Amino acid sequence: MPKRGKKKEESGSGDEAGPGPAKVAKAAKAAKAAPAPLYEDPPTRETTPEGRRWTLKVTSWNVDGLRAWVRKGGVQWVQEEAPDVLCLQETKCAVSAVPPEIRALPGLPHQFWSSAKDRPGYSGVGLLAKTEPLNVTYGIGDPEHDVDGRVVTAEFPSLFVVSAYVPNAGRGLVRLEPRQRFDAAFLAFLQRLDARKPVLLCGDLNVAHAEIDLCHPRANRANPGFTPQEREGFSRLLAAGFVDSFRHLYPEARGAFTFWTYLGGARARNVGWRLDYAVLSRRLLGSLCDSKIRSAVAGSDHCPITALLAV
Repeated sequence: MPKRGKKKEESGSGDEAGPGPAKVAKAAKAAKAAPAPLYEDPPTRETTPEGRRWTLKVTSWNVDGLRAWVRKGGVQWVQEEAPDVLCLQETKCAVSAVPPEIRALPGLPHQFWSSAKDRPGYSGVGLLAKTEPLNVTYGIGDPEHDVDGRVVTAEFPSLFVVSAYVPNAGRGLVRLEPRQRFDAAFLAFLQRLDARKPVLLCGDLNVAHAEIDLCHPRANRANPGFTPQEREGFSRLLAAGFVDSFRHLYPEARGAFTFWTYLGGARARNVGWRLDYAVLSRRLLGSLCDSKIRSAVAGSDHCPITALLAV
């Protein structure tokens, strides 16, 4: 959905879940009346249940525009987090216009970018790595969707890492059918990867899967990001042998959101949605140490997430 409450030059792709303009006042009132409990990121689990310490840290962040994110201190936080792989979504930036502060990020010299063809300021993803991948691909092999610059995949010795920015259904659900086609094509793409080696999918998947994953489920059942069709698409992903790493480790965690509208003080009240995920092949579960939601980190209308694996 178009993001509201931002400067015009930062409105960008407008491709986000959430209520439409007619419901903004109602949503703001609800935010004041019924906030969710604030989520506190628990201490990091450094090891697997079997005692193996993590060896791979992958961070993902919908930055809501690379240039604005740099101005808001995003680069400094990434340096503190020090991931081995950084997945970025909604970059809104042509490859040639990536800010020099990002190009020069220490520890992440291998950088791969994809932007929407002939649509400046729309969509876009990036994948930055400490070590050079064996191979990098762009898109999912589907002409309808690959022009939007939504997926970058890096192959490493032990797994694939996929940075993805999934489209949403749009105001009035006008793009629900294209979203469903994307979900089907994306699942087939992930299954092809998984047949070769395990997959770690990170990104803004533009869906709150269960009622626990957003503050006001009853008010949003017909809104982009929480329609039955979008939720069923995520369920099919899980049924195909993939696991939502955060819910696997924290099945009852409430208020664990990753996106908040800029309106109505939603973030301060934690009136949000969990739209950002680290999803992994089921056979990687034994390597999973932790799945973090860095909800206190500012810089975008999304917060970063981090997955820790012993691979």
